[in-house]
Amino acid sequence: MKFINKLLAVLLLASAVVCSVNAQANLQKLKNETPEQRAAFQTKLMKEKLNLNDMQLTKVSTINLKYAEKFEPIIKSDDNRFLRMRQAKALMEQKDKELQAVFTKTQYNEYLAVENEIRKKSGRK
Repeated sequence: MKFINKLLAVLLLASAVVCSVNAQANLQKLKNETPEQRAAFQTKLMKEKLNLNDMQLTKVSTINLKYAEKFEPIIKSDDNRFLRMRQAKALMEQKDKELQAVFTKTQYNEYLAVENEIRKKSGRK
């Protein structure tokens, strides 16, 4: 029984280290991209996944750039991780409201599903 408890503890520690390394690698990648690059990537992904029309695409592109620029100080910040996460969450909530006004109900639900899938893959909730 002690062996199993030790093994579980080691496995949990190892998975925590891997998640931390992945998060740091993702943050470093974000730091190396410009807001314009991040916004263009997000817009392209949304166009593909949500089948946006031309008017929606223009609005979504503007929203993505606006928030990519607002995220820049958070990404570049040396503040503690939890403070940055809290700031990012607040911005994401604002962005989601703006996007919801552009998307149809079906598109918005698909957007939320894609966002949740990305969070699961990156280890965030």
